[in-house]
Amino acid sequence: MSVLAPYAADPAASRGRLHRESDGAARGPRDAFQRDRDRIIHSIAFRRLRHKTQVFLAPDGDHFRVRLTHSLEVAQIGRTIARTLGLNEDLTEALCLAHDIGHPPFGHAGEEALKAAMMPQGGFDHNAHTLRTLMVLETPYPRWDGLNLTWETLEGLAKHNGPLRTPGWAMREADAAFPLDLGRWPSLEAQVAALADDIAYDNHDIDDGVRAGLLSMEQLLEVPLIAEGWADVVDRCDGCRPDRLRAELVRAQIGRMVNDLIAETRRRIGESGVKNVEEVRAAGRALVGFSDAMRDAERTLKRFMYANLYHHPSQLAAASAARHVVSGLFAAYQGDPSLMPPEWLATLPADEPARSRHIADFVAGMTDRYAISRYREVVGPVDMPEGF
Repeated sequence: MSVLAPYAADPAASRGRLHRESDGAARGPRDAFQRDRDRIIHSIAFRRLRHKTQVFLAPDGDHFRVRLTHSLEVAQIGRTIARTLGLNEDLTEALCLAHDIGHPPFGHAGEEALKAAMMPQGGFDHNAHTLRTLMVLETPYPRWDGLNLTWETLEGLAKHNGPLRTPGWAMREADAAFPLDLGRWPSLEAQVAALADDIAYDNHDIDDGVRAGLLSMEQLLEVPLIAEGWADVVDRCDGCRPDRLRAELVRAQIGRMVNDLIAETRRRIGESGVKNVEEVRAAGRALVGFSDAMRDAERTLKRFMYANLYHHPSQLAAASAARHVVSGLFAAYQGDPSLMPPEWLATLPADEPARSRHIADFVAGMTDRYAISRYREVVGPVDMPEGF
């Protein structure tokens, strides 16, 4: 194992778990963050990610990414960055693997529908639902609810994008159960996980978009960052097949963004003078980040992807159908809870807002294909994109 930097998260100095575990409960020679990672990988919620939307709804093609493969790719990028910076790789990996567990079916379209349906009961947020899933809804242990993850893992998931000034109801409940210091910055490992996510989907969505025929190289070359990378790839790989050049472009661009992030983060850490993880939390700003030039280039790429891929007419049509399914399921279960499976009906609270939140928990946990199946069973026919 590589030597940790003094400002890395140290499992031996963890703030612990919500529920005390006896030493005999530890299976194998693993530290606290390694066990967190393993608990996430073995969870039912993690397994369900293989049938949840990343970009394309329930894609027919085996080569398209889904939430599970995306999370694995984020973890690979995150570990590389963490190792180079002397951070804790296991905590970084745990955060990367778990960051999308709270997503409902159909990605952001499903989240929009649940948020609207739940507005009278406080709304819905996928990041907060990640905490709710890992702290309450997963129940593999006999003595407590949740996976009983360490404080550091829960803190990193709660605020990997920075401090939370106005948390919603689900995050407030998580914080009340196990105070997560929501007003301060998280560990460097959490900050790395957030940007590893950006690097992964910025580049892999290009690959999927071209494969699906929604993006062309001619369009992509309008983006300065891509045009620069493409010129370099063509120069290095003269005479190679175009499809292999595209794959090389994606790899090279990931490397370019990772190297920029590492260099800029080292500069910020040195400038800040932080000596331990508590000083990282008290720094008052993000210490992991891109250089100004790369940050601007990455934002330009994101704007292009929203305009040309995420908001492509075929994607908008699929998203509309997905919202219809999610909102229809929620309304059906709210109107007649007996339509829910027996194990969910048996634990349905009698009063609001707990009643509706329980229904939202059930819907949010669905995979894309299960949501479609349940809709057709309890509501009726629905037109969905080819592939269902």
